[in-house]
Amino acid sequence: MVKVKRGKVAAVRRKKFLKLAKGYVGSHSRLSIMAMEQVVQGLQFAYIGRKLKKRNFRRIWIYRINAASRARKNVYSKFIGCLRNLNILLNRKILSFLAFNDLSIFNLLERKS
Repeated sequence: MVKVKRGKVAAVRRKKFLKLAKGYVGSHSRLSIMAMEQVVQGLQFAYIGRKLKKRNFRRIWIYRINAASRARKNVYSKFIGCLRNLNILLNRKILSFLAFNDLSIFNLLERKS
């Protein structure tokens, strides 16, 4: 019987996952099946974390705009609604930056709304 050499596709796939699992503790970085599971789970958590980061930043921006508008006897929802009616198309990131750093322009926007 002739000895058959195995193809290297599976070995390349295993090495790819082991390379991605570098730094994991114990068998999670040494055994190919466990490394594959940990890498897939880690990538899923990373994807979820990127979405949560966007959500949390939007929440912080809204808090800042609301605090600045309440200091001027206004409410966030009415402020945003008036800006939209006036066709002032500034996103929440820019508005929170103005409320936090440049109060003169924010006061101007507040007076317009």
